[in-house]
Amino acid sequence: ARVCHSPTGYGLNQTFGTSAGTQDFESVEFSDVIMVIGANPAVAHPVFNSRMKQAIRRGAKLIVVDPRVTETVKSAHVEADHHLQLLPGTNVAVINSLAHVIATEGLINREFVNARCDLEAFAAWEKFICLQENRPEFLEAASGVPAAQIREAARLFASVHNGSIYYGLGVTEHSQGSTMVMGIANLAMATANIGRKGVG
Repeated sequence: ARVCHSPTGYGLNQTFGTSAGTQDFESVEFSDVIMVIGANPAVAHPVFNSRMKQAIRRGAKLIVVDPRVTETVKSAHVEADHHLQLLPGTNVAVINSLAHVIATEGLINREFVNARCDLEAFAAWEKFICLQENRPEFLEAASGVPAAQIREAARLFASVHNGSIYYGLGVTEHSQGSTMVMGIANLAMATANIGRKGVG
């Protein structure tokens, strides 16, 4: 946490006010949609991967954000519903475009935001994320991810009760690592996916 995940500490502290993790180990088993960013749990985290596969077998959907086609994207008993195969270094562009779709298509959970978020800070974030330069179509050439894929993945993530996000060093070991962590946290807050089993 003090070395490779120091961007996590900073990013979560800026958004949540604490750098602590927001899930426990079994939380994935309660997820309806699982988003994995910059990690390959099929190889690097086999115990977690086993729990994730159990959730998928029970019907959970899987979104993988990774430049590579890994075993987490497709292997025995697992195939991602959406693989956002972004170009290296475009993590923030992809998370912003996902958030743009959620914000501009009326998918923000206003009840959660009004009850749990700093409304002034959230309004500033929403104004920024709704800018045209965050549109999936605008960022498609830079990120390499087709806008239609971004839109479908965003709608899926925002449409379920429990959406969880798991990320690894493919997020934090970039120059924009902390910014990406903040983008992930903002997406979780906008969709009310923080503070209970199966989310965070």
